[in-house]
Amino acid sequence: MTNRHRDPFKGALVEALPGLRRYAIALVENVSAAEDLVQDCIERALTRSESLRELSRIGPWLRAILHNLYVDRLRRENSEGISTELDLLENNHALSTLPDDRGVRTDCVRAFGRLTLEHRQILLLVGLEGLSYREISTELSIPIGTVMSRLARARDGLRKALELELNLATPGPPKSEGRVR
Repeated sequence: MTNRHRDPFKGALVEALPGLRRYAIALVENVSAAEDLVQDCIERALTRSESLRELSRIGPWLRAILHNLYVDRLRRENSEGISTELDLLENNHALSTLPDDRGVRTDCVRAFGRLTLEHRQILLLVGLEGLSYREISTELSIPIGTVMSRLARARDGLRKALELELNLATPGPPKSEGRVR
């Protein structure tokens, strides 16, 4: 296919897929569910491509679509209850790692899951996607100061959640031990 016959929108869409997939996996914590979310996002993007005004903004535009789809799913699950097919469990990270390899990774995943959606989103955009505060501010339509304070609270929340997970995973010594008489 020559460059003049290639659709620039579809080319940009294909280039954005790896980042979109990473974002979805980190957001939903399940590879299979993330793939479904990305597929729904791409389907919606293709049907609404005319709403993208600047092709250079395809990343934030796709993440907004994916985020909205995710929030819609959460609302639907909360109103209907959650049902899981067994096929979805085969790609669940917590269930697929070897027992001796689960420790810290599982603690991190659980700690991340304890954060609010806004805090997970900000950490993903900064840490995983490497966006600047200005880019995040524009993408989420919030002031830069809000981005910075939300990120600080998210990091603090993640630190506290990790400490909680680590304390739950490693029982301390019995109260009578550790005292010198």
